[in-house]
Amino acid sequence: MNFKELYQPVHTIIGEGCINEIPRHVDHFGGKKALIVTDEGLVQIGTVKMVTDVLDKAGRPYAIFSDVKPNPTVSIVNQAKAAYDRENCDYIIGIGGGSPIDVAKAVSILATNGGKIEDYNGLELSEKKGQPLIAVNTTAGTGSEVTRAFVVTDEVRKSKMLMVDSNSLAYLAVNDPTMMVGMPPALTAATGMDALTHAIEAYVANSRCPFTDGIALEAIRLIGQYLERAVKDGTDMEARTNMCWAQYMGGLAFSNAGLGMVHAMAHQLGGFYDTLHGVANAILLPYVMKYNLPSCPERYADVAQTFGFDVSKLTKTQAAYAAILYIEELEKTIGIPKLSDTAFKPADVEELSKNAMKDTGMPENPRKATVEDVEKVFLNAYFA
Repeated sequence: MNFKELYQPVHTIIGEGCINEIPRHVDHFGGKKALIVTDEGLVQIGTVKMVTDVLDKAGRPYAIFSDVKPNPTVSIVNQAKAAYDRENCDYIIGIGGGSPIDVAKAVSILATNGGKIEDYNGLELSEKKGQPLIAVNTTAGTGSEVTRAFVVTDEVRKSKMLMVDSNSLAYLAVNDPTMMVGMPPALTAATGMDALTHAIEAYVANSRCPFTDGIALEAIRLIGQYLERAVKDGTDMEARTNMCWAQYMGGLAFSNAGLGMVHAMAHQLGGFYDTLHGVANAILLPYVMKYNLPSCPERYADVAQTFGFDVSKLTKTQAAYAAILYIEELEKTIGIPKLSDTAFKPADVEELSKNAMKDTGMPENPRKATVEDVEKVFLNAYFA
């Protein structure tokens, strides 16, 4: 049978002040007590309080688990699940970027399916829908609030597990740009490039479709227009709002089309060196595009046109290179580091590359790669 199944949250709200609608949606599924899953930084700067104030006003009880760290591990998931059980919660509110929302998804799945989170490493391995999840996004980039994917680091094997599971989809995805005003420029840059990577990888993925093509290109256009503005001025609400839309569409695109080699490689940098995911994606994106170019020049030419280039007098390959060069210049402008500025060690490249080949994102890459190909891309990025 030739058909395409699409995945998205049950409900989505986007715009200034939309967090005030959370209690109304809790009433829809009859939630009694929430476990808020977040990180201590968001507690300290008052972002979590913006949500708890709404819950307090509506008389909705909750408990807070704020021990999530970047690139969350199995042990953190286990601690969060223990808190969920101990506090007798019946739904989860994830507040943050990819890390807190990924942990919230993991708790949601474990709460109804049992077992260990390692049991769900792969594609659609749970049997039951997770406990209701409200995913409140505080960064414009990860797309975690919209996707059926979540990532947990196996600290024993030093590798990232990518779970793709429609049972983890949020009941409610929340994108309120007022929660992103205080996000530092470096994090704005990294998460924005994460969103761009999602959109570009979805646009060239083997499982793409007209639906994902359309939203991926619009995400690319918005990021090209608004990311630099959001980095320069975090209080620019037009830029923040449009980055909310861009990252949401990018997340929706890759959740339905898949990712590719950039993410397969970036997951290894996170698992090995604790490199921030958005930074890893940003660093690798231009180099993977150069590798993929022979297989999809027309697609990358579309990206260039979407960025605003006049490609009428260029070949597809020339236009594709214009897109790559634009991305490289954008990354310099917004302060993305080089791979040589991170903890990456060339001596680890073989193991990193072997693990990348096992990543669930790799089969969607438009150009089939070998371990040696992946090694070359890592080293090209490092020695650039």
